[in-house]
Amino acid sequence: MEALFLLIALVALFGVAVYPAMRRRRLRQDGARGLVQAVDPTAGYGFVPSDELDVRLPGPDRELVDALEETQRTQDWEPVARLLALTGDEYELRWQRVQSLAGAAAMELAAWKAEQRGTGTGAPADVVSFDKDRPAGAARRDARWLREWRAHKPHDHGGAQVYAQFLVFQALSEPGSADHRIILEEARNVAQDAARLAPADPTPHLTELVIARHLNYREADFEALWDTVRRLAPDHMGAHLAALPYWSAKSMGSKEKADAFARAAASRAPEGTLLAALPLFAAYDHLPEVNMVRGLYRSEEISRAIEAAEYAVDQVDDDHPVRPHVLHLLVWFLVRAERYAEAMEALAAVDGHVGAVPWVDEGDPAAAYSAYRALAVAGWESTGGEHASHP
Repeated sequence: MEALFLLIALVALFGVAVYPAMRRRRLRQDGARGLVQAVDPTAGYGFVPSDELDVRLPGPDRELVDALEETQRTQDWEPVARLLALTGDEYELRWQRVQSLAGAAAMELAAWKAEQRGTGTGAPADVVSFDKDRPAGAARRDARWLREWRAHKPHDHGGAQVYAQFLVFQALSEPGSADHRIILEEARNVAQDAARLAPADPTPHLTELVIARHLNYREADFEALWDTVRRLAPDHMGAHLAALPYWSAKSMGSKEKADAFARAAASRAPEGTLLAALPLFAAYDHLPEVNMVRGLYRSEEISRAIEAAEYAVDQVDDDHPVRPHVLHLLVWFLVRAERYAEAMEALAAVDGHVGAVPWVDEGDPAAAYSAYRALAVAGWESTGGEHASHP
C-alpha cells in the first residue's frame, strides 16, 4: 500500500495545481462535449466525463482545497492551520488532510528547486500555484508557508504533524540518497514532538508507522508503537492501512502475516467502521505478478474479501473520509471478478474522484479508472443491464 501514502505527494502538483489550470483551458463547447459522449461507452449513465475526473483526492474535500489554494497563493500558513484546528478530533479526516498538506508542500518545494537549478525537468514556479496567471510580485511558491508555520507556532501540533509527514515524503522521494535515513530519523523526532503536544491524537503515530517500515523497526518495537495507536484509536481505518504494509511480503513480513493482521482486525471490527474491508487491501498487496490461476478473482478468498468490504462501506456514513478508498478498490476487484452489477453500484457511489489505490498504481489514474468504468458498463449491458435500471 505504499502508493496510498505517496498518493498526495505524487498527485498534489498535478491534481491541486496543474489540474485546475488545465480545466480552465479545456474546450467546453457543447459540440465538443457531444462528440465525447458519442464515443464514450459510459455516456448516459450520469458519470463524470473522463477528461473531468478529479485526480487530487479519492473523494471530495472542498474545505481542504479552498484552504490550500489560499495558502499556496499567498504563502500564508494560517488558512491551513485553521483548517486543521477546525478538523479537531475527526482523526480519520485529520490523517488524510495532514498527508494532503504535507504532499502539496513537498511537491511545491521540489518544483521550485527544479526551477532554481534550471534543469528544465521540473515544473516552473507558476505551475505549483493555483492561479497560473498570478500577477508580478505575487508570493513566490517555495513552500515557505510550512517553514513559517513551524517557526511562528512551534507548539502547534497541527504544524508539527504536517512537517513530520513532509519530511517523510522528502525522504521517500530520494530512497537511495545519503540523507535518506537522516531525514527519516528527523521525521520521527518531529512526529514524536507532535505526539507530546497532543497526546490524545493518533495522527503523528500513523506517520511513525510509515517511518518504522523504512527504518526497519524490529517487530517488538513496531508492536509497541502499534499498541499505542490501538489504545488511542482502535477502529481507525487509516491506522490499519498504515500498519498493514509492515507485515506484507514487500516489507518485514509475508502474505501469511499480512493476512493474519487483516483478518484479526476485521474479526474484531465493530459495526460502523471500515475494518472489515482490510482483507481486501491485504489481498491486493499480494496478488501474483502473473495470474496463472483461472478464476482467481472468483476464488473463495477473494470473494469473501469483496463481500466483507461491501458490508463495511454499507456500515459507515457516506461522507466517511476513507470510504472512497474502499470503494475504488472494490470497483477494481468487482470488474475483474465480472460482478458488473455490484461494480456499477460502487461506481455510482464514488465516481468523479480517482486519486486512490489502485488507479494511482497505473501511472495515469484517470485513464485507468475510465478503462475499468467502461468495462463495468460493457459487462452490465451484456448481462441485460440498461440505463434506466442503473443503480
